[in-house]
Amino acid sequence: MLTRALQHRNYRLFFGGQSVSLIGTWITRIATSWLVYRLTGSLLLLGIVGFCGQIPTLLLAPFTGVLVDRWDRRSILLVTQVLSMLQSVALAVMVFSGSVTIPLVLALQILQGIINSFDTPARQAFVVEMLEDRSDLPNAIALNSSMVNASRILGPSIGGVVIAAVGEGWCFTADAISYLAVLASLMAMQVERRQLPPRDTRMLDELRTGFHYVSRFLPVRSALILLSLVSLLGMPYTVLMPAIASGTLHGGPHTLGFLMAASGVGALAGALYLASRRSVLGLGDAMVISTTAFGVGLVAFSFSRVLWLSLLVLPLVGGGMMVTMAATNTIIQTIVTEELRGRVMAFYTMAFLGTAPIGSLVAGVVAERIGPTQTILAGGVCCLAVAVWFGLGLPALKELVRPIYLERGIIGAAEIEGGTKAL
Repeated sequence: MLTRALQHRNYRLFFGGQSVSLIGTWITRIATSWLVYRLTGSLLLLGIVGFCGQIPTLLLAPFTGVLVDRWDRRSILLVTQVLSMLQSVALAVMVFSGSVTIPLVLALQILQGIINSFDTPARQAFVVEMLEDRSDLPNAIALNSSMVNASRILGPSIGGVVIAAVGEGWCFTADAISYLAVLASLMAMQVERRQLPPRDTRMLDELRTGFHYVSRFLPVRSALILLSLVSLLGMPYTVLMPAIASGTLHGGPHTLGFLMAASGVGALAGALYLASRRSVLGLGDAMVISTTAFGVGLVAFSFSRVLWLSLLVLPLVGGGMMVTMAATNTIIQTIVTEELRGRVMAFYTMAFLGTAPIGSLVAGVVAERIGPTQTILAGGVCCLAVAVWFGLGLPALKELVRPIYLERGIIGAAEIEGGTKAL
């Protein structure tokens, strides 16, 4: 059943609130990129904006992960959502008043990055608390991915139309209003308060425990390395999208919205595929295939010079990235112990979001020298190499994960005797 996680009231509330809010988030993302490119025409500044928005996650996520394990996760989310709403209000006020400057935009991006360094691991870890039946966790993660990518389709499309009609300021206003939906859903939940760990241990000791787990347990380490390399080398294509839309394809904000939506269509299809799966078994093989598809799609997109061909290729890019990201999330959440969940999901956040700012900055610098299309081509080739590396090591990872899946009842002894392999 594609939507079995929605049988849980708390998750249903969360899904509804986040669906509205994330559309607003994507509207703001496209409006911010277009605003910066309109004001400066600089590829380098597009990269710097992406860097400022995400570098706090790389620096702070290990520490915020410890706090996510120590504090009430719903309370963290309520605070982060209010602060994100105020950040969008500030952007809207600056645009409407004509006082917007690039340094102010960069400062607000850094602020949002700090907020996200708390919000993302808290949201990932909180999913488990919204489910009465832990067996529905893979479906909930897949539905989260579906929600994110449905918003990627609607948000950029709406944003492109709104920018062309009335300007970026109304995009930021719509985003600020959308946060009311997720705040209402969080406050309406009835969550059983989890047993919080004692606070007599030092933060650095807890941080060290989490680091030792992710660095020494090969399946988690390999999955995070794969995700971080794909995010570092491949995901910067999104930062270069305004330049592709304007320079390569000779379009405007509508074109940018269409390109982002096309990628979102593929990502939504990938998320629905994951939601239709009944088991986590075989996700390792899916990660190899999806990373390969992501790399092939980027290579093909780099050679496109017409809109229709780009729109045909980008769903492959979006679908490949989505399956890689969500499958990694599902595997890690399935095998991690509860007391380490917040810290491990913080490292997951670092791998997915934290490495992206470095990739964005490097992509901006490289694109200034060799052009955006050649930069995307190089990223696609590197992602193909990463897929080969992970595929070669996958058999060993499966053997390490099998005992965990057996212990937790994900697979039975009879299935192991019959040759079933984890991952």
